[in-house]
Amino acid sequence: MYVTVLLVLVCMLLNTAAQLLLKETMNTIGGFAFAFHNIIPIGMKIIFSPYFLGGLLAYVFSMILWLLVLSRLDVTVAYPLTSIAFIFTAIAGAWFFNEPITMVRLTGIVVIIGGIYLLTRA
Repeated sequence: MYVTVLLVLVCMLLNTAAQLLLKETMNTIGGFAFAFHNIIPIGMKIIFSPYFLGGLLAYVFSMILWLLVLSRLDVTVAYPLTSIAFIFTAIAGAWFFNEPITMVRLTGIVVIIGGIYLLTRA
């Protein structure tokens, strides 16, 4: 069971890393108009961004490990555990991008932790 918990945590850390890398991709590209004429130039910038490629790889590795998790846990237990990524991402967003963790967000994190606790007790 400890190996499965470790697999879930690694999956969620990879998921968080992917989110951070994708965010950095868009930080380097900047804002753009959502218009037909931007599809190719913005698409090319995204595709050739090293941050995007890193995020994509993190997602692929996360998916591979997630298949191992699903082979060991019921999906009704495994899938709600993905909410751990919300906690990791909030903390990482604050750390790397100086995004605020407001009282509302902190309350949400506490509720998620409570839900995870209840799920793992069942």
